[in-house]
Amino acid sequence: MKIFVVYWHPEPQSFNGAMFRTACETLVGAGHEVKISNLYEMRLDPVSSRKNFTTVKDPNYFKQQIEEMYATERHGFAAEIESEMEKLEWCDLMIWQFPLWWFGLPAVFKGWVDRVFAMGRIYNFENIYETGVFRGKRALLSLTTGGPEDAYRKGGFNGDITAILRPIQRGMLQFVGFDVLAPQIVYAPVRMTEEERKQHLADYARRLGEIARETPIDVGSF
Repeated sequence: MKIFVVYWHPEPQSFNGAMFRTACETLVGAGHEVKISNLYEMRLDPVSSRKNFTTVKDPNYFKQQIEEMYATERHGFAAEIESEMEKLEWCDLMIWQFPLWWFGLPAVFKGWVDRVFAMGRIYNFENIYETGVFRGKRALLSLTTGGPEDAYRKGGFNGDITAILRPIQRGMLQFVGFDVLAPQIVYAPVRMTEEERKQHLADYARRLGEIARETPIDVGSF
């Protein structure tokens, strides 16, 4: 398989960093083709603006979706955006590795979505959800939380993790056509022993070794 791993964390020695390395090493070792985007190392600017484009539709008023559609027609995306789009189009499976911050994606990761998931190229009026541009491709969220697992159950302190992840899994990934696999969640790794963390990494590697056989889940609608 062709697998695209998108990762963000400010500390390479973090458990997120260990999960990222585990994924890349395991997948390459299994014979898959792997491309990565390490957003922290890339120093990706998360703020959308005219720098997303080399073309200009309306110089007097910036409407991002209008400029995205115009750029799609004229190959007018900036090089850093074009390269990310090409990875999306290339992959069979996309993995997002990140820490859950404020019940969602960290700002830089969300900014990557804002800039790369461009109207016209990545989705359009006719191609969303079941008819999305990326139908047939799969996506996996791999993440850590600060709180324990009990806090993310229905009725728990932070609420149902399925509901928390729905805006990402349904509103971003399924929106553009990806089938979604069950998330890989490690709850509160900071509270674990070193042996427990090693076991989680081993479990993740074992899962990735069989990832080609996994079937998508139903993430529900809004």
